[in-house]
Amino acid sequence: MAEKKKETKPKESPKSSDKKTKSKKVKTNAPEALVYVWATFNNTIVTFTDLDGNVLASSSPGMVGFKGTKKSTAFAATKAAEDAALKALKCGVKEVKIYLKGPGQGRNAAVKGIDSAGIRVTLLSDLTPIPHNGCRPRRPPRN
Repeated sequence: MAEKKKETKPKESPKSSDKKTKSKKVKTNAPEALVYVWATFNNTIVTFTDLDGNVLASSSPGMVGFKGTKKSTAFAATKAAEDAALKALKCGVKEVKIYLKGPGQGRNAAVKGIDSAGIRVTLLSDLTPIPHNGCRPRRPPRN
């Protein structure tokens, strides 16, 4: 029986045209955006999205440089909102609808920061979840 030899192709040297090129980020131009402010007792997260829900910019006090308990302050939330708003301005955002969520101190401060960055606020809505009946209470103790 004759053995079949495997045919091997000679290795080709990599050419400069074969290298993968990095694609440039596509600059989006969204004149209107949605802003979601999530304010907890320990942090505040601000996210700018276009009307389809694609994130344009986001920031938090930790990204701005605050650490520990300073992240939960209203001043830190203002700075985070200003940082996110400046990033969003580069995407062409001119007016926003703001949706607030959570009980933290950064709720009003974030709105103030977005307003001071020069973006027009058209809607302010509260999406904080409220329990309508809550969990079942524990049984009463025996006497």
